[in-house]
Amino acid sequence: MAHTAPTGTIVAIVGEQSDDALATLDGLAGVETLSLHGSEPDLATRRIAAAGTPWIVHDADPLEHVAAAWVELFEQRATLGALELEVETAIARFDSGAALMPDYYIVLEPQDAPDTWRHWWCGALGHHAPQRVIASRAPAAPADAAIRRLLTALPSSRPWPDPASWLPHLPFEIPDRIGLRD
Repeated sequence: MAHTAPTGTIVAIVGEQSDDALATLDGLAGVETLSLHGSEPDLATRRIAAAGTPWIVHDADPLEHVAAAWVELFEQRATLGALELEVETAIARFDSGAALMPDYYIVLEPQDAPDTWRHWWCGALGHHAPQRVIASRAPAAPADAAIRRLLTALPSSRPWPDPASWLPHLPFEIPDRIGLRD
């Protein structure tokens, strides 16, 4: 079932304190915050697609399973086949409209993430649209305005390439080597 893309800018906040970050945006005019992490993926996509505000900020990552499979592959806890299956599933979801790629990812405290996860956020994912993966500190308090300020200063850049053009190449996106030329 295809979904119409919302007209607003979609921002996914990822990291252990994503709930806290979303809470700092509560009540902000023009911003709809959706706590969707752990929701059934089709429901999350429908809720995002139904939003009608200029900013749609949520915590549901459409590449969550791909990311986990990539990390597990390079930590030797999964096989190449597991990553390939997750990539195929994600591409099918994007093609059918059952998943929406966010315009931006805000990654909370990536410097504190385990090494391979940091390479996912800042390398394997970020390499394809560097200005669309933004590192941020996590909110220090409920009234912390850092995420609000970040929303007003997101850089313009080329959009994400079609996920089908780069997701199948993830097995070759080696941590510590992504973006480097031999």
